[in-house]
Amino acid sequence: MEIQPYADQPSPHRSPITDVVNSDPQHSQHRQMMQRCLSLARQAAGLTTPNPLVGCVIVREGKIVGEGYHPKAGESHAEVFALRAAGDQAQGATVYVNLEPCNHYGRTPPCSEALVKAGVATVIVGMVDPDPRVSGKGIERLQAAGINVVVGVEEADCQRLNEAFVHRVRYQHPFGILKYAMTLDGKIATSAGHSAWITQEVARTHVHQLRSTCDAVIVGGNTVRRDNPHLTTHPDALVQSSPHNPLRVVMSRTLDLPPTAHLWQTDIAPTLVLTQGCPNPDFQVYLNQQGVEVANLDELTPQTAMAYLSQKELLSVLWECGGTLSARAIAEGSIQKILAFIAPKIVGGQAAPSPVGDLGFNQMTEALSLERVRWQIVGEDCLVEGYLPAKNDKT
Repeated sequence: MEIQPYADQPSPHRSPITDVVNSDPQHSQHRQMMQRCLSLARQAAGLTTPNPLVGCVIVREGKIVGEGYHPKAGESHAEVFALRAAGDQAQGATVYVNLEPCNHYGRTPPCSEALVKAGVATVIVGMVDPDPRVSGKGIERLQAAGINVVVGVEEADCQRLNEAFVHRVRYQHPFGILKYAMTLDGKIATSAGHSAWITQEVARTHVHQLRSTCDAVIVGGNTVRRDNPHLTTHPDALVQSSPHNPLRVVMSRTLDLPPTAHLWQTDIAPTLVLTQGCPNPDFQVYLNQQGVEVANLDELTPQTAMAYLSQKELLSVLWECGGTLSARAIAEGSIQKILAFIAPKIVGGQAAPSPVGDLGFNQMTEALSLERVRWQIVGEDCLVEGYLPAKNDKT
């Protein structure tokens, strides 16, 4: 079987693998079971870093006999949980998994060997693992054991689920997402700086859910001074039983930040402050006393911030910053995806800020056109989602 290389977006041309999948008389069942794998995998969104999201379903004689998902790094993989649930019924069964089973020893034994030992007959794989330690090797091990392997079922959805994992493997940097809310005339605040609230509660709930799937959320010092955000996954920031809270990251060269900011409440969620050199040493001591981590970088830019977060093995970073920082993050290639909430409101004002600052473009032909754009109505607001054009591999 030819293993297709990963691409930033699905190829418009059918591969031999796709033809095999679509010609299978059980294609409808394959798609249904793979979607079930994806649903299972999503239950651990935000918890598996640096590992991908993986779900597994085992079917025998048309019935699900076992299923599971990878809950977090260091614990068993999805295939192991599913095999435990299936027991002896796994022998001769069909296994569905959204990502190629691993074939190497890491924190846990290889899943390919567990499938071979269980005596499964067929393995349906959503996508090939881009990790060079795995890529194609798990499939080859299964085939060598006489197991029938089909690759490429619901591949686009599988790629989308683990886009952050794939990006980090390919570029050795976290996947950057810029999220903002703006009025219909493109403003993120009034001329006086007031911004609460642009969108309705349904959209704000959507943002809390989005944060719960990300490893970190970044803001600049101006956002801390102006908005005093919580950046948590629950509207009541004092609720500690809320879903996974991401690492809250503040970028500030001067550390001229308010001592009473909500972000210093580290019993709610962890906070990291990135700065340049060693400014305001007394305030750094104060932050450390509050349990805030302070990192003194030689240079503070979106690229150096993402490089620092990469050392922490983070996969996805949500940028919720102002226009100046977001423009630089886009220009430096630190953002790959845009999530724009648009409220049906008009606020006006020439001095009212916009979500993205000056990118240095003089001609409309220079504008960045989003790719793979999707539109969604969220309550009374609209969510536009798309990807910035991919840069070359030197990014």
